[in-house]
Amino acid sequence: MDYKKLNTFIASDIIQPFYKIRIDRLAGVKLSDVVKRKNPYLFKAKNIETAGDLAKNILDAFFSSQEETIFGDLMENLAVNICRQIFNGKKAEEGKYRSVDLIFERDKKVYIVGIKSGPNWGNSDQVNTMRKNFIKAKKIIRAKFDKIEIIAINGCMYGRDSQPYKSGYRKICGQLFWELIFGDDDLYKKIIQPLDKEAKKRDATFKQLYIKKINEMTKDIVRLFYTRNDLDWNKIVDYVSKK
Repeated sequence: MDYKKLNTFIASDIIQPFYKIRIDRLAGVKLSDVVKRKNPYLFKAKNIETAGDLAKNILDAFFSSQEETIFGDLMENLAVNICRQIFNGKKAEEGKYRSVDLIFERDKKVYIVGIKSGPNWGNSDQVNTMRKNFIKAKKIIRAKFDKIEIIAINGCMYGRDSQPYKSGYRKICGQLFWELIFGDDDLYKKIIQPLDKEAKKRDATFKQLYIKKINEMTKDIVRLFYTRNDLDWNKIVDYVSKK
């Protein structure tokens, strides 16, 4: 692989869209939109006493519930792009293959891969659904590859799994996942370097807007939820839950 092209891809197709989405959502978010989706009892249990702390907790909760999915989708695109260059991997056709994101041949085997961010991604029903979809995908691919071995993989971009051999598929995480789709034991570390470099370029803009948004929300909290210079939790609970 041309690592210069890899670094360019990470900059243009991961970091740039990731920060654009974050900044666009940050610019558009309003306290009135977010606070009604969050658990006021949780914030009270954390003994939040100031408008600034409440604003920061609400805004951080808003982002934490979305960023894992956003970044996971972008990293999935990276995995498919890497595998395409090395093993002529292809993104699975939407609608034709469920739970499968990547299909490629390596060492005279066909791999069908469902890509997840980390190992703890779903409950037992979701895992069983993935397993059934792997069986269906194998039947479709078997019509094209008659005698070749087809291996179903639940590939996780980070983490570990001490028991990779599951019923009907393998669960391969972290270093082993990136080695599988690329053939390099160190790729999982090489990805970090351009991520770090590009993130530093763009994070300053995000932080400036983040501080402004915290201040804006703090003013709104004081206006809506303060009584005698204190947070009025009855007002907050009413705002979120009262019919």
